[in-house]
Amino acid sequence: MRSDERGGVTAEFAVALPAVVLVLACCVSGMAVAGQQLRLLDAAALAARTLGRGGDPGAVVERLVPGAEVSPTADGELACVTLTTTAAGPPITLSARSCALDAGR
Repeated sequence: MRSDERGGVTAEFAVALPAVVLVLACCVSGMAVAGQQLRLLDAAALAARTLGRGGDPGAVVERLVPGAEVSPTADGELACVTLTTTAAGPPITLSARSCALDAGR
């Protein structure tokens, strides 16, 4: 190894490390948002079934996804619920909609 190349690996590692950490942080944040979206979808499905049976979808949603905005609607023979919330990490608005048969009315 020549004397003018000493420390080259250390310098390259010092430059690459922040990029690796940034990519890792983005991946972890993306997985957290995806998990929150799945919880929102599950809560919307359960809230729609609850609304279809004549129950209160807001109570179900508050237990599963606290702070989510609940918008129940009737669409013919269907009881639909739309949930909206902001992601915990990056400022992204998440939304989920689900419908079930309206047997409670």
